[in-house]
Amino acid sequence: MANEKARYVGAVDQGTTSTRFMVFDHSGNEVAKYQLEHTQIMTRPGWVEHDPIEIWERTSSVIQSGLRQAGLGAEDLAALGITNQRETALVWNKRTGRPYYNAIVWQDTRTDRLAAALDRDERGQTIRRKTGLPPATYFSGGKVQWILENVEGVREAAERGEAVFGTTDSWLVWHLTGGVNGGVHVTDVTNASRTMLMDLETLDWDDELLGIFGIPRSMLPRIEPSSCTAGYGTTTADGPLGGQVPLTGILGDQQAAMVGQVCFEPGMAKNTYGTGNFMLLNTGNELVRSKAGLLTTVCYRFNDEAPVYALEGSIAVTGSAVQWLRDQLGIISGAAESENLARQVEDSGGCYFVPAFSGLFAPYWRSDARGAIVGLSRYNTNAHIARATLESICYQSRDVTEAMREDSGVAVEVLKVDGGITANRLCMQLQADVLGVPVSKPVVAETTALGAAYAAGLAVGFWKDTAELTANWNEGERWEPSWSEQQRTDGYAGWKKAVQRTLDWVDVD
Repeated sequence: MANEKARYVGAVDQGTTSTRFMVFDHSGNEVAKYQLEHTQIMTRPGWVEHDPIEIWERTSSVIQSGLRQAGLGAEDLAALGITNQRETALVWNKRTGRPYYNAIVWQDTRTDRLAAALDRDERGQTIRRKTGLPPATYFSGGKVQWILENVEGVREAAERGEAVFGTTDSWLVWHLTGGVNGGVHVTDVTNASRTMLMDLETLDWDDELLGIFGIPRSMLPRIEPSSCTAGYGTTTADGPLGGQVPLTGILGDQQAAMVGQVCFEPGMAKNTYGTGNFMLLNTGNELVRSKAGLLTTVCYRFNDEAPVYALEGSIAVTGSAVQWLRDQLGIISGAAESENLARQVEDSGGCYFVPAFSGLFAPYWRSDARGAIVGLSRYNTNAHIARATLESICYQSRDVTEAMREDSGVAVEVLKVDGGITANRLCMQLQADVLGVPVSKPVVAETTALGAAYAAGLAVGFWKDTAELTANWNEGERWEPSWSEQQRTDGYAGWKKAVQRTLDWVDVD
């Protein structure tokens, strides 16, 4: 049960570009927040890495700074939840705590030949059937195989039981619970479902899948529920929290957003706008296998209840396309400026930007695609490029909603949205226009961290049930469609044409 003096629940949100620590009260309101970016390491085309040591140091810093600014201590927290970038893979020595290699990020495409080879034979069908995922560079299994095959000494260390694998949730839990001094090596069922190594029906690591990737079972963390009354472990007093707090919630970031958006009923959907976009549709206890290019994934599992599944449309590049305008093209100085620049024009002037920097994810799954800006004329300006970038976010989301309707027979009637780009009102209006349905944003937009807090708090009785969480949800802003049906049809037809221009650019055979 929750510490009765503790008035709050904490959450670590370890994302692709930054790590934040947040504290929430019983009403789901933000009490504290501190955030730091970390370095994106891109040494070759298609390679994206993070420094695991930097991620742990940033996590420690945001926890300490967040508590200090709010005047809080470990004794004020009933529990701690963790949410994380899901498919990013780390391998480290559990005896020394040192990583063998940088974390290979979910966006990284170095395993494209491996994925293509798997997809050509019966191994690809085995992966699809057991995991609900297509063989793709996106998921963790291939990244671990790459490290085992390309980093000297790792396979031998794995066979000795020294080298262990985890996604960033496992890395942080291990450190928070003691690290080399007895750190707990766990993950939750949502993160495990993104590895290509877990059977969706048994919710356990699968020996046939491990054999396909050549990964020793001894490397893998123990799979636990997303909300765990027994707890995964307790933070150490000499760690960044400065006291012992039960760690009772872990959710991959997109599943955490589903919980934060209280999408607890089958048919409820949300779209998170971050580095990439991730739309999930709750399918209840039914495991719906996609025929339209979506992923079947675990949505959450609370304690020993039956798992809840979801269909997911994962889009690789959305918010990072706006970053690209800032960092590589230099046409804006900050993300907020993309809206001001795009508002200078009425439309994109006939140009489309398909930001297939890491290939195309759902519903296409084409690792041979690369980014393209098409339809340019001398008329076009940087404002048109900015607007086309925002439109690309919305059109990619429409691709996913079309696939969801095809798979489930359910048409999205209102799209719940969250994440950083929802601060861009023009983008949200364009999303309503492109989809032809209202777009609804909650008062608390940080639903990923909130979902991790909810999972942790449910486990210790801080919140008694999901009905209590649902009562916390309040709409903050809504956008209604303004385009005519003809505008919507013509715009989407142009988008589909632009997507075709990006295909077959890279040879992955």
